[in-house]
Amino acid sequence: MKQESDSYGALETPAASPALWPLDPSVNFLNHGSFGSCPLSVLEYQNQIRRRLERQPVRFFVRDLEELWDDARRQLAAFVGAKGDDLVFVPNATAGINTVLRSLIWRAGDELLVTDHEYNACRNALDYIASRSGARVVVARVPFPIKNSQDVIDAIQSCVTPRTRLALMDHVTSQTGMVFPLVAIVQALARSGVNVLVDGAHAPGMVPLDLEKIGAAYYTGNCHKWLCAPKGAAFLHVRSDCQEAIRPLVISHGANSSRTDRSRFLIEFGWMGTGDPSAALSVPEAIRVVGSLLPGGWPAVMRHNRDLVLAGRRVLCEALGIEPPCPDEWIGSLASLPLPDATTSTPSKSPLYLDPLQDWLMENGKFEIPVIPWPAPPKRLIRISAQLYNSLPQYRELARALKKALAGE
Repeated sequence: MKQESDSYGALETPAASPALWPLDPSVNFLNHGSFGSCPLSVLEYQNQIRRRLERQPVRFFVRDLEELWDDARRQLAAFVGAKGDDLVFVPNATAGINTVLRSLIWRAGDELLVTDHEYNACRNALDYIASRSGARVVVARVPFPIKNSQDVIDAIQSCVTPRTRLALMDHVTSQTGMVFPLVAIVQALARSGVNVLVDGAHAPGMVPLDLEKIGAAYYTGNCHKWLCAPKGAAFLHVRSDCQEAIRPLVISHGANSSRTDRSRFLIEFGWMGTGDPSAALSVPEAIRVVGSLLPGGWPAVMRHNRDLVLAGRRVLCEALGIEPPCPDEWIGSLASLPLPDATTSTPSKSPLYLDPLQDWLMENGKFEIPVIPWPAPPKRLIRISAQLYNSLPQYRELARALKKALAGE
């Protein structure tokens, strides 16, 4: 244990004070990946925007909002390596996925390619489109555990046919916590004439992004997760040659605008009815605040969180007596590990998952951590996250609690 402490000394305490976030201090919150948590100072910034809105709503929406949108979009675009005019705000990545899928015209016989690691909500959107159009969903089986990135590319490429119209691909897989070799996947599919819609829900703030280099036709990502922005902030990036076909889920005033000073893409997505834009307008402040918490800015934040989750993964692998299921270079700030098969199954009242083991860990150790039924019950994974408010002792405590829980199942 002394050797481990010597190796991970910088991870023994939180890199930033947990008091900067509004999290319950009695809970070991190791699930930043699900919904994130927004720093208190960013929430106060959001409240200032809300107060400004309510002080003079007509001025805010009619005279001021477009300029505020533009500024926030440009700052976010610079952070993710994109052109500001190719990026718009959406409420969450699932909305971004639906926006693209429901904008495009599908024909019977079209094939929609996806992997078996895709997030359930987005897979449901794909199945919905297929059921209404006569298209077919083709699932590439990506092994997990996995040793070689070429195995992912080969699994995907083997499913491409002349009927493949679109591929929905994760950047960071939600269930298995792997960073896919996205540039290589997009390039391989492009050689086959297949556009890619990237589910980048976890990527912004977890891994460095250069959307121009990635080159995907469509990319959507959340800002409420690793960027720590308020809930309701996400973006959809559409390559300029693909924008004509993409319409917002809500058709509103922009649909018949006669303006010529900006693209129809920006006009339609800039106004989809009255709502609360404060979350999206707070994204630049979240980027500024979190990036200021460590010397070295965002590269240091991403590096620290990756180092911490890898250290936590090693602790859990030792406790479970297993090898890491994927190479270290595939990990960002999430890591999933296979657990013994579930012995009981209780239907969840939640729209997400709540395995009895997940409940046990909360009730007996105050660990907020997901236990995910994947690829299907009774198979399951436990997924850890790492954020600046976490520290290595939390993962050691989790390992002890997990061993106790599994021994009693």
